[in-house]
Amino acid sequence: MHAIDIDLRPGRAPTAVAPAIDVVGLERRYGDFHAVRGISFEVHAGEVFALLGVNGAGKTSALEVVEGFSAPSGGTVRVLGHDPRRGRSSVRRHLGVLLQHSGLSGDLTVRETVRTWARTLTDPRPVAEALEQVDLARRADVRVRSLSGGERRRLDLALALLGRPHVVVLDEPTTGLDPESRRAVWAIVRGLVDGGAAVVLTTHHLEEAEELADRIAILRAGLVVLSGTPEEISASQPATIRFTLPPGAPPLPSLPRVQVARTTPDVQLRTFALQPALTQLLTWANEHGLELMGLQARAASLEQAFLAVADGTVPTAA
Repeated sequence: MHAIDIDLRPGRAPTAVAPAIDVVGLERRYGDFHAVRGISFEVHAGEVFALLGVNGAGKTSALEVVEGFSAPSGGTVRVLGHDPRRGRSSVRRHLGVLLQHSGLSGDLTVRETVRTWARTLTDPRPVAEALEQVDLARRADVRVRSLSGGERRRLDLALALLGRPHVVVLDEPTTGLDPESRRAVWAIVRGLVDGGAAVVLTTHHLEEAEELADRIAILRAGLVVLSGTPEEISASQPATIRFTLPPGAPPLPSLPRVQVARTTPDVQLRTFALQPALTQLLTWANEHGLELMGLQARAASLEQAFLAVADGTVPTAA
């Protein structure tokens, strides 16, 4: 359950507290290139918000403003009520950031790296606890240069969470991790949310977004094309029915609310009413004594929606 505070004082209308991250009309330009073109989203305490899109869609450019590393070319960004760049001193102690590339010194050991980072924080968690959280306790005395790619990524995560942040930005958090380590990171993210943190992440692993995100925005060319819960985004796309007709089969019947994408002998149908369409199709096949070979019925998925955005099937709102 998401953490929401309600003002119940007499004479006051119930209102939720301000979002932890509030992005309104954000723009980022690099010369003549418009990387982010007026996107808006908010992230509340106790939820995960995922920004998805192919490389170059504008995800990292948007997050750099949220993190306070860059100024917006237009629009506004507030983190815990502050401009993350001009109010960096107010935001920094509550913000944990995991970048795609951290650039850690290879000469220090894992333990030395965490200790050094801890000296820059107001209330860091104990070094041993931080390493245990990401399963690096046994590698504490290994130099960073000797870590595997996945171990380095877990060290990056330990540093991002070292200051017990209220807002966490995770840019591709499981890059280079094996499936077991990826799921361990998912458990950590769930723990952050259960503790009331607001988490915004980017990922190319769509199963990761489905597993973790309460809400998602899919970007193309710097614009939000689809947004909503994972279920809402999946439902924006049609389900698919595929099968092969046997030789000599009669023409397909008229199926309401069904689009025929491909015809005999290999048939592909699309519909937003999967169960009624499938029932009508099977009734027709039984009446004609037909076997629909290789019959597959698939509900729409987040992957389908992602690909539809990427290839331009879903138009960008004007």
